[in-house]
Amino acid sequence: MKSRIFMYLFIFSVLLIIFQYVNSKNIIDKYEEDITTFKSKIIDNEKTIATLEDQNFELNYFNIDRNEDALSYFEAQGYDTDELIPAITDGLYSMNNYEGDDHPIVPYVSMTGSKLLINKIRIMNHRWIVANFTDGEYWGEIFVTYSIDKNNNLSYKLVEYFMYPKIS
Repeated sequence: MKSRIFMYLFIFSVLLIIFQYVNSKNIIDKYEEDITTFKSKIIDNEKTIATLEDQNFELNYFNIDRNEDALSYFEAQGYDTDELIPAITDGLYSMNNYEGDDHPIVPYVSMTGSKLLINKIRIMNHRWIVANFTDGEYWGEIFVTYSIDKNNNLSYKLVEYFMYPKIS
């Protein structure tokens, strides 16, 4: 009887060990599959990030923040670019506060009754600005040059402009 108990205990132990082994193997296989999946996702995400960084670099090519020659030009003139660049954009944005129908720099009149407003400005270098404008329904873009006189006054000159046709 004692030997039967030991035999049953032995068989039970072997079955328990086999069950533990199979269960552990399934868990480890699942973890390895998950790790492989996540590694492939990480690689894909890293490729996407690298592509987006390249696109961001290309999109910021015509931007004064990335143009060392333009920044050096201002610094050689004695200007602090950290203060000057916001002053240039603020000067254009301040033109949005006008009376009447005529915008100070946009050569169009609003066709919707609301004011034409400059929305987005890109300072390209130490002379050129591209900006877009809209009245809420119609929109367009302007190409502006700017200069700073001896009294540190900013002046803007409209060079080119267009308004997109309304698509019905």
